[in-house]
Amino acid sequence: MATIPSHNLLTKNYHSSPSFKTTSSSEPSFIHLPEKRSRVAAKASLSRTNEASLSAVISRLERERQGLTDGGGEQWRTAEDFRRRDKKTEEERTLRDTWRKIQGEDDWAGLTDPMDPVLRSELIRYGEMAQACYDAFDFDPSSRYCGSSRFSRHEFFDSLGMKGSGYEVARYLYATSNINLPNFFSKSRWSKVWSKNANWMGYVAVSDDEAATRHRLGRRDIAIAWRGTVTRLEWIADLKDYLKPVYRNNLRCPDPAVKVESGFLDLYTDKDTSCKFSRFSAREQVLAEVKRLVERYGDDEDEELSITVTGHSLGGALAILSAYDVAEMGLNRSRSGKVIPVTVLTYGGPRVGNVRFKERLKELGVKVMRVVNVHDVVPKSPGLFLNERAPHAVMKIAEGLPWCYCHVGEELALDHQNSPFLKSSVDPSNAHNLEALLHLLDGYHGKGERFVLSSGRDPALVNKASDFLKEHFMVPPFWRQDANKGMVRNSEGRWIQAERLRSEDHHSPDIHHHLSQLRLLPS
Repeated sequence: MATIPSHNLLTKNYHSSPSFKTTSSSEPSFIHLPEKRSRVAAKASLSRTNEASLSAVISRLERERQGLTDGGGEQWRTAEDFRRRDKKTEEERTLRDTWRKIQGEDDWAGLTDPMDPVLRSELIRYGEMAQACYDAFDFDPSSRYCGSSRFSRHEFFDSLGMKGSGYEVARYLYATSNINLPNFFSKSRWSKVWSKNANWMGYVAVSDDEAATRHRLGRRDIAIAWRGTVTRLEWIADLKDYLKPVYRNNLRCPDPAVKVESGFLDLYTDKDTSCKFSRFSAREQVLAEVKRLVERYGDDEDEELSITVTGHSLGGALAILSAYDVAEMGLNRSRSGKVIPVTVLTYGGPRVGNVRFKERLKELGVKVMRVVNVHDVVPKSPGLFLNERAPHAVMKIAEGLPWCYCHVGEELALDHQNSPFLKSSVDPSNAHNLEALLHLLDGYHGKGERFVLSSGRDPALVNKASDFLKEHFMVPPFWRQDANKGMVRNSEGRWIQAERLRSEDHHSPDIHHHLSQLRLLPS
């Protein structure tokens, strides 16, 4: 089925795009040249150069001023300065050599201010894996496959224009839509549909055997990506907003005081035995697949293994909950006893549990990095009043209440008002947009630093499912559409909706075996 690629089609440098060619606000130039000699030199140089070399000429003349500083005493920096610094850092520190630090071994100390270019690249890469869940999901209620993935898992990354990802999808994840989150699940309006009680929730992928992939990553990586919500924020109102001990849903936990939001817990653990897609819970599906992959790759003497879980919005909550579960079940240990690092990278995710849940995550060694837009309402929920920002004495008194929440891990706070590409309005859906967060990551260099795009990631991606770019860039809002709404011509020349789901997208035949070994099902 023809479709518009989600990422690679639009990744050329924005300087070469007519829509962005004349924009200079993201790369400040310096025109304060008090010396007459400098002004003359600038005029002569500019008359002999084209627009592409303007920044280089101005930068050279500025350096000739020997240490010009701004009003705060900070050295002036241009976009070229940032790129040169990042290139030097990347040459000195590659992902292959530093992946453990990038995965949070030291809680990302010293890597976010100034922003480490390798970490930025990895945050964008895993963010795109979460974005792929949106790009592949069928939201159209007029489709009989609404609520499923538009692509087979074997063609997943290729169909999304991510052929060079270096990963292969090992399993799709499904959840029952019978729980009370009506604004999260998507359902077809037709009576004959692929499933009446299931929604596709994401996937488990593993890095491939290509030598280039192993050389780039420095290890084998198991990646778990959970689907969230693109723009609709009504699901927040659907939350029961009270904490529930995880053991009540049969999660292994030595401490009954460990609690998470009940809606997240139900979404993760509920199942419908009458449905072939959700007859196993999302929890059972992900644990069985992680167990299988760790058994396959965990004891390889020639390479190390990592587990990375990612998700946006509600998917971020599921990412944290599933990473906790993997570690609590001991699935991040190989048969030889080797500990496999578990890292969670979330984008615009809500609070998940209480203080004791945060402490237990830390005890288990799960590393969490939360990327948020400071104007986004979702990371402020649930626990609007009783949360980690309340005085310690208040939290101590209220810790037993069922609505006292606490964020986990490290936070990287970004502000869309720092980007010269985005509207300054604080529309809730725009502030929550994942593509906008990835755009902000690309331009972030540290607190107080100028916003300068580092990789040339196309700003037009922001408007894929939003209306967030400033009007003068002339990028249509909500521009990403499926070709012909998935309709194709059959051999008789008639337009039909092609068959989509394949047997390999269902549960693998060994899932019962792995769950029995985990004592989650009777043997």
